[in-house]
Amino acid sequence: MAIAYIALGSNLGDRVSYIMSAVASLQEKGASVLKQSTIIETDPVGGPPQPKFLNAVVKIETRLSPVELLNQCQGIEKELGRVRDVPSGSRTIDLDILLYDRLVLDTPRLTIPHPRMFERAFVLEPLKEMEPALLEECVHARHKIR
Repeated sequence: MAIAYIALGSNLGDRVSYIMSAVASLQEKGASVLKQSTIIETDPVGGPPQPKFLNAVVKIETRLSPVELLNQCQGIEKELGRVRDVPSGSRTIDLDILLYDRLVLDTPRLTIPHPRMFERAFVLEPLKEMEPALLEECVHARHKIR
């Protein structure tokens, strides 16, 4: 079993409902949700003008490989009405794999740790709330890799 951290964001419709539905869907599809951060409201970063986001992070345990987990996350996005017609545009739900065990992966389709997680307060704040020591470890490891 692997431990993964997934960021969730929504800025369309019933944002809380989309986040809670995504968490429930992860569980229904076999992930064990071990922790969930507080849901916070944040300004959009990049992309066209759009409404504010609600964001959260969940810590899960899964038997899926990183690519299988990515496929599952993208399937949940599709089930919940995510449309990818405008890059970095508004969305019903967004799920991003932040960390997967201590794996470092860089492929055209998936990069772990998430390449922009250290630039995004909407990821760092919930992650720090849940796992402050892990966040410090990640920042330290990131500086070693550079």
